[in-house]
Amino acid sequence: MLRIKKLDIFIVKSFFMLFIGTFFICLFIFMMQFLWRYVDELVGKGLEMSVMAQFFFYSALTLVPVSLPLAVLLASLITFGNFGERYELLAMKAAGISLLKIMRPLVFFVCGLVGVSFYFQNVVGPIAQAKLGTLILSMKQKSPELDIPEGVFYSEIPDYNLKIAKKDRKTGMLYDVLIYNLKDGFENAHIIYADSGRLEMTADKQHLWLHLYSGDLFENLKAQSMKSQNVPYRRESFREKHTIIEFNSDFNMVDGDIMGKQSSAKDMAQLQSSIDSMKVVGDSIGRQYYREIAEGNFRASYGLTKEDTVKMEKADVYAYNVDSLYNVAPLTQKQKVISAALSRAENMASDLTFKSYTMESNDYSIRKHKTEWHKKITISLSCLLFFFIGAPLGGIIRKGGLGMPVIVSVLVFIIYYIIDNTGYKMARDGKWIVWMGMWTSSAVLAPLGIFLTYKSNKDSVVLNADAYINWFKKVAGIRSVRHIFKKEVIINDPDYERIPGDLEQLTEDCKAYIAQNQLTKAPNYFKLWMSGEKDDEVVAINDKLEALVEEMSNTKSASLIGLLNNYPMIPVFAHVRPFHIYWLNLAAGVIFPIGLFFYFRIWAFRIRLAKDMERIIKNNEQVQFIIQKINK
Repeated sequence: MLRIKKLDIFIVKSFFMLFIGTFFICLFIFMMQFLWRYVDELVGKGLEMSVMAQFFFYSALTLVPVSLPLAVLLASLITFGNFGERYELLAMKAAGISLLKIMRPLVFFVCGLVGVSFYFQNVVGPIAQAKLGTLILSMKQKSPELDIPEGVFYSEIPDYNLKIAKKDRKTGMLYDVLIYNLKDGFENAHIIYADSGRLEMTADKQHLWLHLYSGDLFENLKAQSMKSQNVPYRRESFREKHTIIEFNSDFNMVDGDIMGKQSSAKDMAQLQSSIDSMKVVGDSIGRQYYREIAEGNFRASYGLTKEDTVKMEKADVYAYNVDSLYNVAPLTQKQKVISAALSRAENMASDLTFKSYTMESNDYSIRKHKTEWHKKITISLSCLLFFFIGAPLGGIIRKGGLGMPVIVSVLVFIIYYIIDNTGYKMARDGKWIVWMGMWTSSAVLAPLGIFLTYKSNKDSVVLNADAYINWFKKVAGIRSVRHIFKKEVIINDPDYERIPGDLEQLTEDCKAYIAQNQLTKAPNYFKLWMSGEKDDEVVAINDKLEALVEEMSNTKSASLIGLLNNYPMIPVFAHVRPFHIYWLNLAAGVIFPIGLFFYFRIWAFRIRLAKDMERIIKNNEQVQFIIQKINK
């Protein structure tokens, strides 16, 4: 019992050290991606270090739940890959410890991470999202840092365009200053040209203090009359001019209640309460809209005149037809009727559009809150799902380090991200049921984790490339060749007195099989699928051949070794029905394209089998000749 505890401590310690490293790596990568999205709001605005520290702190808190699943996947892959590469996993299994028992301490550890992830999702995340959203909104509203370039117009100051030819960064002096004041509009712009100047920020960071030296001011005046084409202007020369310009460059935090109403800034209890409230509001608005439409737009209103009503009273009610009244009406009245109907239809369409927009907006908000509710659970459970994918994969791949595990982790996470993001968008847009869209990724990963865990526990070769290559060769008809080499140590020599008789008997069996089965002839399509007999004769011939080759491989003769490599490796079941179950063969024959494929494949293998039999007969003669030389 003590040994198991030490082993558990060793496994958890190995995983924990890797998990800490991979977690911070994943968190750094996600933070760089997040920073790239908001780089425009950060660069060139002269934000203080305290503001930047808050931005990185809150963004890190919001990205912790996303980083945990990828860190678990990568750490589990590397941990069990290291165990397999260093043969520690093999030693544990040799000691009678199954893979599930090896994974057991880490399962409890990852379940704790699931709780941590859920805590961040439900408690820390909403607060951090509200703080971060408020901070980003405040940074967007902050004016950029004042840095006027040389030779181009600078328009970051509201209602002003500035251009300078040269500036001295040490003294702050500006030379050849051209200013366009556009407060009164473009046509009434105030133009100032100065030989030099200086631009300073006031102490409260709310205004700019502009000092200009040796310049002129040009100002358009209003025209004397509306018909006047020439607009007079005023020119003012000055030696020194001082102006105050409004420019708020200070960082002001906006009201935090704005982001508190977002779905991402609420915990599960608040989300459920908001969903219930929005459902009640939506139902009440929907009932009100239904009454308005039923009593207003779809109420029977024929728009008949008094004369038409008198005609209806005199006429038979059942013979009354609106089309007949419209046909006998004068042209002007027809136009009025059409205009009134068109106007009423447009008003109804506009009213219905507005009502549908209101209801769709409320439904969209409900779906966003529901997706956020489910998201808090699915992201937390993904840590456990990724562990049951990463740990078996590491045991199967048996490659540690940051090579293959990183590639596999990235591929698995990309697949998960695509499925999860697709399900989220489908659920948010109302194309799928909310729970179906949000749980699609988990429904895909869970069977994969179960499958990989089962295969790894059974030491399956599910990811062994040689197994798939051999299967492909078998399907395509590509067979292997013999590679028999001369042995250094031989315990039992071949029985050269008996082997020639066995070779002769093998030759007779091959000739009899060729004469009896007519392998080169095309088989009957219907009999091929109806017959359920096995070809035991080929199996017996192949067993005799392999036994003889195995015995003769103990020879010291290099010539005989070379002849043994000429014997073919016979696929004993390729020339008969593809399936062992009778009804599967019937189904394959009925489905004509599949049956036709197998038919030509079986025919090709029958022709190959005939050539193999002839090759065996010819090779037997050469082997008998070599054995005669050895016996002499």
